[in-house]
Amino acid sequence: MPPIHRPVMLDEVLRWLSPGPGGVFVDATAGAGGHSAAIADRVGPSGRVIALDRDPMMLDLARDRTRDRPVTLIHSASDRIAPVLDTLGIAEVDGILADLGFASDQMDTASRGFSFQREGPLDMRFDPSQPTTAATIVNTWPPEDLIAAFRAFGDEPRARAIADRIVERRRQAPIETTSQLADLVRSAYGHRRERTDPATRVFQALRIAVNDELATLDRFLDSAPDRLRPGGRLVVLTFHSLEDERVKAAFRDDDRLRPLTKKPEIAGDRELRQNPRARSAKLRAAERI
Repeated sequence: MPPIHRPVMLDEVLRWLSPGPGGVFVDATAGAGGHSAAIADRVGPSGRVIALDRDPMMLDLARDRTRDRPVTLIHSASDRIAPVLDTLGIAEVDGILADLGFASDQMDTASRGFSFQREGPLDMRFDPSQPTTAATIVNTWPPEDLIAAFRAFGDEPRARAIADRIVERRRQAPIETTSQLADLVRSAYGHRRERTDPATRVFQALRIAVNDELATLDRFLDSAPDRLRPGGRLVVLTFHSLEDERVKAAFRDDDRLRPLTKKPEIAGDRELRQNPRARSAKLRAAERI
């Protein structure tokens, strides 16, 4: 099946990364390979793109999209960029990209459990080899830990009420599916009408917790600048404020970097018409001093 994911803000990514013939670049979150393929086309056969992703399904899609291009695909999380480059014998690169969104292919695959709009198991792992799933968290974490995660990662105002309902239900039987959890979350809101489905925030919080996303981002932002040559570019696409604030602070406070974007760039109207999921994307770029 061909990938359905559209690479977000591709024109802006290429403009800020500025890949040219012979360049060496890292796509730290390859996804379905759209960004990697476009960068590879710019660097040409004398260049190289090292594309990392911790989701084997996405690497399979990226393999199809990057075929016959100078792209090396590696199963790895973005925060492992240093040991990956060491293994390949690469000291410095010309640019690094991290697209922190998760792909349409992941969301639209019911068996991955990312979306409450599709019945599926409570999984949410980017890397299926890791042990902790969303079901693990929902069914075993103490209520105070659930409350803390819902508040910190989802800004959920009814975190305690939702945790109470989860604990009450799991005493009777494990909570195993996306629809079971979504219904529990909605029950904490009663008949109140909300602008967005209340399950949205809890599902985001669980996905972040399952994949340790914010700590992984922090480690990536700490290690990536050291692998850039002077003048090399670091470009990051974020999709919610928890990520963007971390990137903004890192670019501002890291004396190895010079911010290039005073404010984050966002997707244009034309792209939003073609790809509505780009509406929350923010791009920040910095240069290695």
